[in-house]
Amino acid sequence: MRLNKFVAQATGMSRRAADAAIAENRVLVNGQAPQAGQQVSDQDKVTLDGQALSVQSLTTIILNKPVGYVVSRAGQGAKTIYDLLPANYHSLKPVGRLDKDSSGLLLLTNDGELANRLTHPRFEHRKVYEIRLDTALQPLHQQMINDIGVQLKDGRSQLQLVKLEDATHWRVRMHEGRNRQIRRTFAALGYTVIDLHRTEFGNFSLSDLKAGSHRKAAG
Repeated sequence: MRLNKFVAQATGMSRRAADAAIAENRVLVNGQAPQAGQQVSDQDKVTLDGQALSVQSLTTIILNKPVGYVVSRAGQGAKTIYDLLPANYHSLKPVGRLDKDSSGLLLLTNDGELANRLTHPRFEHRKVYEIRLDTALQPLHQQMINDIGVQLKDGRSQLQLVKLEDATHWRVRMHEGRNRQIRRTFAALGYTVIDLHRTEFGNFSLSDLKAGSHRKAAG
């Protein structure tokens, strides 16, 4: 296995972060600085910052996060997603975030390469949400969000909207992941998102997973 892949799998880093650690001479193989592109085997001792590394089996789970839980290890008085998980999953890291008032699909993994692919903007992985607004969305505003976008402080936000039960209930598709982007987009037009629930992220879907429950992700 290539050294950067070994370091990434052993630590949960992205492959790019592993390359950086190697370039910074933080990684040693059998006590020696590695060569470019070096391969390692089970017989080699690999260390990062003096700590021995071993490759873990790659695990990815889907959690249906309820409202009221923070995506953090330190809840600062609030409940965290790790309160919902058994101890053997506490080392997994979340892929992206959902704010405390949002619910739905959250991925956790120790596969740094997968996490990087899902979160890097150039891969444009689709995210799907169901939202409810405090008041009916006006047709002009729907057209603006779909066709033109809404200018926010960090750039234009363009979403794909499909009406569900009524004009307060919408399915939102997007390929970005800026902080609270959906909430800020509607707030800029005078609406408040009162419910926000993620149902899909890339190839992963909640399906019939109940709130607060988790399952291993296929593949």
